[in-house]
Amino acid sequence: MPTEIKVPDLGESIVEATLAEWLKAVGDPVKAGEPVLTLETDKVDLEVGATKDGVLAEIRVEQGADVKVGEVVGLISESAAAPAPSTPSDDKSRPQEKAPEPSNAAQPVADSGEPERISPVARRLAEDKGVDLAQVRGSGAHGRVTKEDVERHLAAAEQPRAGTPAAEKPVAEKSAAPKPPARQAAAPPLPALTDGARREERVRMSRRRRTIAERLVEAQRTAAMLTTFNEIDMSAIMALRARRKDAFKERHGVSLGLTSFFVKATVGALKAFPRLNAEIDGDEMVLKQFYDIGIAVGAEEGLVVPVLRDADRMTFAAIEQKVREYVEQSQSGTLSLEDLRGGTFTITNGGVFGSLLSTPILNLPQVGILGLHKIEERPIALNGQVEIRPMMYVALSYDHRIVDGREAVQFLVRVKELAEDPETLLIEG
Repeated sequence: MPTEIKVPDLGESIVEATLAEWLKAVGDPVKAGEPVLTLETDKVDLEVGATKDGVLAEIRVEQGADVKVGEVVGLISESAAAPAPSTPSDDKSRPQEKAPEPSNAAQPVADSGEPERISPVARRLAEDKGVDLAQVRGSGAHGRVTKEDVERHLAAAEQPRAGTPAAEKPVAEKSAAPKPPARQAAAPPLPALTDGARREERVRMSRRRRTIAERLVEAQRTAAMLTTFNEIDMSAIMALRARRKDAFKERHGVSLGLTSFFVKATVGALKAFPRLNAEIDGDEMVLKQFYDIGIAVGAEEGLVVPVLRDADRMTFAAIEQKVREYVEQSQSGTLSLEDLRGGTFTITNGGVFGSLLSTPILNLPQVGILGLHKIEERPIALNGQVEIRPMMYVALSYDHRIVDGREAVQFLVRVKELAEDPETLLIEG
């Protein structure tokens, strides 16, 4: 009896996903535990493995479709009962058997001329750039087309085509044949918009991008969100890092960055102003007695916020090591749902992209988010003198429904005090 391939439990609050890619074609052998498809959820991409050895006998849901937890998306048959290659006479003598169905199910892929295995990122890039995937040679396992393959194809297409045979020139160039030869020779590789035409393209948003959009709008619609600002003199932190960075890296194998200082300063301020480490549940405030700090990380498919569990108990080295691990996992797409679950407060650093000042949006149901920005040398008045100091603007967005303006301002002032005197972070733990 065939075994059903079902959408597994996707974790907290996730009931739907998008079937991003089938990693196996109908008729391919599979082993227990071997990935057969990829699901794109609101937070991460997940591989779904086979639960038994056999053959992929049927695909019920095509790539790009939305699926729900528990939905059957395909079937695996036992190896002995799997459809085997047969002669035409065998097929005619058994027209009622299911053997032809898998072949029919796989036929549209073959007819399209596209490779059987194309990564979701490669497919989206190809759609964005108008690349015919049938012309792209895959370098991945079993000829799988990757993002890098599409980028190489684009780069090759943009190179000068002085030695390119006429048969290999694009169709658009053929349509320009009636024009005078002189104008043809002078034409750029891509047609100029001399006719005043305005081009546009439609690109389907990924599930993660759609979810980000929905939650940002929900945050603005639901919370009474305000932002307060301050600036921090980074001289003390930068001097401490300069003194300790070599010994720190030699001992712990990771650089001493800014993140650990601000995680510790944030925890210190949250202990002083606990309503910023809370959430609203109906007409009650849920004050958290633990400090799970979310660190916003930019990923290819959109921002993700992995969580530092019990950040108050972590050392500087443990924070830096975990953040580096999260960044690497976000780039490779290997973050787990557990990494992203929960969180009581969030820190986001737009300064790594050059942002000088911004107003971060709350990560619901949290009621506070700290925004860090670019460090710039600026003249400031200090003890009656004008000095040039490395300064950073910081922003705190908060939910005014349970956090008063006074609390928010004092919270940010406390972060400033701790950051400008980093030794206090060590003394106060």
